[in-house]
Amino acid sequence: MSARALSELETAVSADEFHALEEKVYRTIELLKSAREAKMIAERDVSRLREQLEEREEQVETLREQMVMLRREREEVRSRVEKMLKQIDAISEAVPA
Repeated sequence: MSARALSELETAVSADEFHALEEKVYRTIELLKSAREAKMIAERDVSRLREQLEEREEQVETLREQMVMLRREREEVRSRVEKMLKQIDAISEAVPA
């Protein structure tokens, strides 16, 4: 092989290698863009989910407070009904049959 043919072969190989490297760089750039976009979407989803979680926690706390209030009311009603039943029993015992 002549020196000129060898030089042309080296140039061709170098151009092919450069083209391959260039393609890898472009793919890397596209991957980076995709990764950044995916990160933005994930961050947006995380933010939305945190807001939903806070709303649910507020709802749970409200329901918990309502449940406590209803249990107190139930105990008050039970106590009043028991007093009324005792009074009815006392009246029934006082009246001769």
